[in-house]
Amino acid sequence: MRAAASLLFIAILSASAQTPDWPKVNEEAMRHFQALIQIDSTDPPGNETRVVDYVRKVFDAEGIPYIVAAKDPARANIIARLKGSGAKRPLLIVGHSDTVKVDASKWTFPPFSGARNGGYVYGRGTLDDKPNLMAAMMTMVLLKRSHAGLDRDVIFLSEAGEEAATGPGIQYIVNEHFADIDAEIALAEGGGVRRQNGKVSYAVVQTTEKRPAAARLVSHGPAGHGSRPMRTNAILHLSRAVEKVAMWDPPMRFNDTTRYYFEKLATISTPDQAARYQGLFDPTKAPAIREYLAENDPGAYSMLHTSISPNIIQAGFQVNVIPSEATATLDIRALPDEDMAAFLNLMRKVIDDPTVEVVSEARNQRPGAAPSRIDSDAYHAIEAAFNKVYGATTLPMMSTGATDMAFLRSKGIQCYGIGAMTDMEDAGKGFGAHSDQERILEESVYKHVQFFWAAVTSIAGSKP
Repeated sequence: MRAAASLLFIAILSASAQTPDWPKVNEEAMRHFQALIQIDSTDPPGNETRVVDYVRKVFDAEGIPYIVAAKDPARANIIARLKGSGAKRPLLIVGHSDTVKVDASKWTFPPFSGARNGGYVYGRGTLDDKPNLMAAMMTMVLLKRSHAGLDRDVIFLSEAGEEAATGPGIQYIVNEHFADIDAEIALAEGGGVRRQNGKVSYAVVQTTEKRPAAARLVSHGPAGHGSRPMRTNAILHLSRAVEKVAMWDPPMRFNDTTRYYFEKLATISTPDQAARYQGLFDPTKAPAIREYLAENDPGAYSMLHTSISPNIIQAGFQVNVIPSEATATLDIRALPDEDMAAFLNLMRKVIDDPTVEVVSEARNQRPGAAPSRIDSDAYHAIEAAFNKVYGATTLPMMSTGATDMAFLRSKGIQCYGIGAMTDMEDAGKGFGAHSDQERILEESVYKHVQFFWAAVTSIAGSKP
């Protein structure tokens, strides 16, 4: 059924709008992409208005209407809309304009140069998230130029503040400008095409995500002189508690996305890998497979349960003083439907030490929401677009990290995380997102615009 649906959407792609002149579009897309990379929008402080000013000039030249929405004048967002017939509810296409910070001394090519070398473009934001921003902007331009018939409005959002505090960005937009972005479907970051050894392996579409949470382990004991070690030392109790938590396998639970992800991943994997993924559904095999994944594929392992990573430990103030308190801060990434109070009670039972408290911590949390559907026309259109442009099989995915789509899903928008093509080897070599040599294939820049065009015209284009 899925294959038939994808073939139908591939046929629709060619009928929904005139095919752009891709060699000319590629040249224009690269020029815009390099210009966006050359804008320093590191967050903090952000200064995303610099990006908005660039996008405004592009839209002004094309006659695309927009509004600028800013809680902070230096951290603006821009919303543009191309009107459709209204036969269907709008499609929202999103890119965030901020990036993480840089240590320029560690870069081979200056981080805001957009330098091209050896078939790659280097710079901060080349993977996160200026490919989506540029491709969404270019899609608006191409739709306007081609006078494409649309059954839906297509709304463009360049949002500030995704990498740190979300107050000036998506939270402000949802709270103060939701009517301007209200849509049935949204495309944003979170997925992409995975390539290995120069060949496309598969594509992933983020349909749900884990929720960030936090807790502290606080151990108490009597203070004393360091020359008289005590078994009641708070650090000793804390270290045992941290080890128990770190080695704990919380209850495994699948949702529609993760179940289908591992089932379909098994169909395109080597026999050994396929047996491993299929074995996750066998209670007699799953424990050993989870242990293997914990050692060899922490991303897949984290998708199976609410995860815990002890990331900060604090204790003591002087080398010859036994501290009376020691604290560990835990980064918790919860399954979308996790009951955190019940989960922390389970953790207390695992620790089983009355001297160690488990304290829930406030965090800049994203709201919980149901996963986006993987049986929808929009998902099939994305699947077909990945197949058309890359020849890729598509898997739905639950991201272990957080995105701003959580705020949109909580408002009832069906959100799908997409992204450009990346080499799976690059992250381990220091070329991945947020790295000191962040880079993207030039080919990926071009193909991402083609993918965006294919997906958007299929989802929003007038059907014959």
